[in-house]
Amino acid sequence: MTWDFSTEPEWEQQLEWMRAFMRERILPLEALHLDHKTFLGAIVPLQDEVKAQGLWAAHLEPEHGGQGHGQVKLAQMHEILGMSDLGPGVFGNQAPDSGNGELLALAATEEQKERWLKPLLAGEILSAFSMTEQGTGSDPKQFKTMAVREGDEWVINGVKWFVSNADRASFHILMAVTDPTVHPYEGQSMIIVPTDTPGIEIRPLGVMNDPTASGPIHDHCEVHYRDVRVPYDNTLGGEGQAFVLAQKRLGPGRIHHCMRWIGVAQRAFDDMCERAVSKSVHGARLADHQFVQDFIAISAAELSASRLLTLHAAWKIDQVGASGARKEISMIKYHGAKVMHDVLDRAIQVYGSLGFSSDMPLAEMYAYARAARLYDGPDEVHKATVAKLIAREYEPVDIPTDHIPTRRAAALEQYAHLFDVVAVQ
Repeated sequence: MTWDFSTEPEWEQQLEWMRAFMRERILPLEALHLDHKTFLGAIVPLQDEVKAQGLWAAHLEPEHGGQGHGQVKLAQMHEILGMSDLGPGVFGNQAPDSGNGELLALAATEEQKERWLKPLLAGEILSAFSMTEQGTGSDPKQFKTMAVREGDEWVINGVKWFVSNADRASFHILMAVTDPTVHPYEGQSMIIVPTDTPGIEIRPLGVMNDPTASGPIHDHCEVHYRDVRVPYDNTLGGEGQAFVLAQKRLGPGRIHHCMRWIGVAQRAFDDMCERAVSKSVHGARLADHQFVQDFIAISAAELSASRLLTLHAAWKIDQVGASGARKEISMIKYHGAKVMHDVLDRAIQVYGSLGFSSDMPLAEMYAYARAARLYDGPDEVHKATVAKLIAREYEPVDIPTDHIPTRRAAALEQYAHLFDVVAVQ
């Protein structure tokens, strides 16, 4: 297949509008260090401008309240939004709500869509994806949270870990064991759990870039479910479908993250280059010193490679769907996370102590970059996935001990006529 990342001129104009909007309207909000509630109020007029441009919730199809843009366009869009972690919320495609919206659009009943999807896409409520458990690493087959059916209700007991938005969300999409007698891939289900249901206890967690768990975008929480009762009708997509739904949700979600990471890295790269041409040391600009030139050259190549890998993964999803692009999605996940981290590290080094201070956004972005190697699956898991998928494409061969002489003899026989030509000449 021929790769084609081109888009129409009208979309290029939209991208230019987004770049200006991010620089002029959203980046200044970073300096205010708003709490979550104040931030949500401050961005309402900005969200109205985005909606007027037809760019709201671009990850979903129009019948679900979105704009229906393909993954290549989303890649270009999210690179711009990634300049600031405030950007996605203004455009209605912040995590985990964007992934949860896609999941509800895919698997929810009409009643569930009316109650949860419509207000979620309207920006009226927030959601959480309650999946991971501490100590299970990246192996969901070890999950212990149980949901037992009693009549027309699920009774839920268990503990979930690192649940983004848990205390700010109106509902959780919970992954729980519902049939322990079958294989874990078939015995887990997803259940919509309203946050105000009795028996839910939430503990916000401080993290590296938000030690007080009070950031404007989302926080991370430990969630205890103790005899939590919800209607059986809150089952999402049917019993035993959790693994299938999780893969359909997490694939596109991962690529959205990777798209935004390019924006983070590009902003850090621009900051680094501006510093390099603005400051001098030992009689020469930083940009004229060889070690800074190495930083710039390596970062530029890594950024270009990451962008191309991401666009290719986005294009392949548009062509064959997320399930057919597992290898490409996993590659950009571990490659993009490392590129973002390394570019930020170089930018901080060029800025020196200023880059490490809170006067610049680089230090906070650096902590955010470190987390990228963990969430949505550790890098090591994605590397193993890629290696296994590639290995399947090859067949074992027997290599004889005289492999090289045998190949040479076969080649001489195949191309004997060349030597005849040489002799005649």
